[in-house]
Amino acid sequence: MSSLVLQELPAIEAVPAAAWNALVGDDHPFLRHEFLHALEASGSVSPATGWVPRHLTLWQGERLVGVMPHYLKHHSFGEYVFDWSWADAWERAGGRYYPKGLTAIPYTPAPGPRLALAGGIDPLAARERLAAAWEGRGEGVASELSSWHLLFAEEAEVAAWQAARPGLLARHGVQFQWRDAGYGDFEGFLAAMTSKRRKAIRRERRLVADQGLRLHRLEGEAIDAEALEHFFRCYEITYLERGRHGYLNPDFFRRLRASMPESLLLVQARLEGRPVAAALCLQGARTLYGRYWGSEVMADCLHFEACYYQGIEHCLARGLTTFDPGTQGEHKLARGFAPRLLTSLHHIADPRLRDAVARFCAEERAQIRAYCAAATQALPFRA
Repeated sequence: MSSLVLQELPAIEAVPAAAWNALVGDDHPFLRHEFLHALEASGSVSPATGWVPRHLTLWQGERLVGVMPHYLKHHSFGEYVFDWSWADAWERAGGRYYPKGLTAIPYTPAPGPRLALAGGIDPLAARERLAAAWEGRGEGVASELSSWHLLFAEEAEVAAWQAARPGLLARHGVQFQWRDAGYGDFEGFLAAMTSKRRKAIRRERRLVADQGLRLHRLEGEAIDAEALEHFFRCYEITYLERGRHGYLNPDFFRRLRASMPESLLLVQARLEGRPVAAALCLQGARTLYGRYWGSEVMADCLHFEACYYQGIEHCLARGLTTFDPGTQGEHKLARGFAPRLLTSLHHIADPRLRDAVARFCAEERAQIRAYCAAATQALPFRA
């Protein structure tokens, strides 16, 4: 078997979509070539936005056998694992934190695989070659980088990296996810809850209907250009309320609709037949991912209905076993979304900064684990 050759790609289009996707599973739309290409081709990810693609690929001769998204970052926006304080402390001490290396899906805090390998490839050998890209033992940009960060990888992949590189620093976070426990339908899901929470959710859903709002779920080709345009107006409203524009532009969403419509689910709220709010989700073979939301109206409990309850109903109707509704939101706990402990990994080149970050992560991990345990006890399901 020939040795593995590492190549850095300056753009995802440098490798054919079929070759990339052949290594990627069917439950993770964000790792697909179409999604990453839409980010780059739309300009949402580019040097101008502070994301410089340097995708890491492994080859055996002319055969692509490994892919991992990778970027040079000149800031920490759009990552959702916050290291601003690390950067500030290091630069006040005279160091240079940016650019850094980042393996993640831009603007997408959804757990999933980050490294995809062909069958028969030695995972340890693959990680050894990849690590050369940021540890200064190979050609490329390693000499420029203060650090490398692996965000929102799956638990098995995190463990494999820790075994291959024990010096990587681990940092914990928490998200809330729904999992099907054999509920059958939404009423079966409610039946598993305490009476108090069951009544509260029914009341929230009834309140949305009493305001004259009707919810519709559109999939794939049923999402036409007009529906997508309305969705984007709603998406922008969410960010304009915070005084800025969204990270993603209309061209990105148009490209998703054109290249991977089968992965899209649009939840649309209508008032007197006119759309007034929308939530755009992506779906894989087993998982629904809630990502983008916005509303033109102020309506009680509409966010809960459009972003949570409609997604749960869709999962139960389509046989999807997991619903990841997005980052943050302790209010998800009371609506049946269980806490999930996540781990990010961090390579820090300078030992002085590494020691400080290691102490910070150790203290934070203890706090996050305690919070996760307490949140689990607060779930609203019957014993």
